[in-house]
Amino acid sequence: MMRVQKYKTVLLFIVDKLIHVCLFFLEFGHTLIECEQIIFGGNMLEEIFKKIDEVSLKVGRKILKAMQKYKLEYSHFGGSSGYGYDDSGREVIEKIYAQVFGAEDALVRPQLMSGTHALTVSFFGNLRPGDTLVSVVGKPYDTLLSVIGVRPAIGSLAEYGINYEQVDLLPNGMINFDGILKAITNNKVKMVTIQRSKGYSTRQTLSISEIGKIIKTIKAHRNDIICLVDNCYGEFVEEQEPSEVGADLVVGSLIKNPGGGLCECGGYIVGKAEYVNAAAMRLTAPGLGKEVGATLGTNKNVLQGLFLAPEVVANALKGAIYAAYRFEELGFKTIPRWNESRSDIVQAIEMKNAENVIAFCEGIQKAAPVDSFVKPIPWDMPGYDVPVIMAAGAFVQGASIELSADAPMKPPYTVFFQGGLTHYHARIGIDTAIEVMKGKNLI
Repeated sequence: MMRVQKYKTVLLFIVDKLIHVCLFFLEFGHTLIECEQIIFGGNMLEEIFKKIDEVSLKVGRKILKAMQKYKLEYSHFGGSSGYGYDDSGREVIEKIYAQVFGAEDALVRPQLMSGTHALTVSFFGNLRPGDTLVSVVGKPYDTLLSVIGVRPAIGSLAEYGINYEQVDLLPNGMINFDGILKAITNNKVKMVTIQRSKGYSTRQTLSISEIGKIIKTIKAHRNDIICLVDNCYGEFVEEQEPSEVGADLVVGSLIKNPGGGLCECGGYIVGKAEYVNAAAMRLTAPGLGKEVGATLGTNKNVLQGLFLAPEVVANALKGAIYAAYRFEELGFKTIPRWNESRSDIVQAIEMKNAENVIAFCEGIQKAAPVDSFVKPIPWDMPGYDVPVIMAAGAFVQGASIELSADAPMKPPYTVFFQGGLTHYHARIGIDTAIEVMKGKNLI
């Protein structure tokens, strides 16, 4: 008992000294997090950044080896027009993507207009009337609701007799494995969709290990079910991709992570050859599939963008961490927190009210290289059920690998910040957003 009391006394003494040291540094203008760094030694941000760079190196090596394996040469940059027959560059791109993602095949095309379009092509290519699609991590991203038919729209899956079910997360935000197993007992279930990133929710992004566990659970009971992963915002954040842990289809946009900021349009679908081929038949036409599709001079940007992507993604991650770091100091809730593990480039910040959201987005826009003079305002965007505000002064319209922010205008008024082709630009963007908010006396 005396020993316990002694330890308590020592602990209280240490805590008291730490508080006094922290107060001392605060008097000289240091932030609370900087005080924490000073007290415990080392730069914690730099340690996290070092780990990000280690992942970037490993992914970069994987991409480089794929390009070397398939003997990428200058002539592959030429592209094609018209029907796009015999486009050797397009064929090499798809071999490289399949290799990088650990998949059997790939469809990488400028005709895929967005991540939503790539998902739509995958759904319609592989589902038939009477089949059931199940989302196993709650409600999918807003623009997919019209595709599925949850929100009525012309040409939705529902109009073609394809059913939809949803397994919500548990109240604590964890995956509902019992609910998933119950849902797939329905023999009409043909496909499950797993959205890696949080979308406009405040749940944690799914890690590769969590995605692998979901797929393993499903396959152990129903190996015939197609497991599709919406990989948007998650590419190259971790060493592996969902297709390397059992996903049958993995889908994303080229104006996000894998395009490296250079792709001006396009999307990708990678996975099992039969499912990729089925998607290709829907993108072009039955019987044509992957054999057609002009690349119109996009090959070089697709390839060079992929080559640069690991570094660009690392920069975006550092920017997201810096955003969380600064806004936690200011008393805002961030998801994830600055020192938590990450599986995508998106940083969510609960801004408490609409005024904070608008001011934040004004700051991000003000820091942009393009359209910096424009003031973003909420508007009724197609595919969303409430007004949405978006800030993105990007070289490529809508490219959320570039510095951008967006938010649905509804409680808890969460803004979603992502991108930054360079680390310095991400930091400038966040600092400018804080300056604008301070200028309006909001913080």
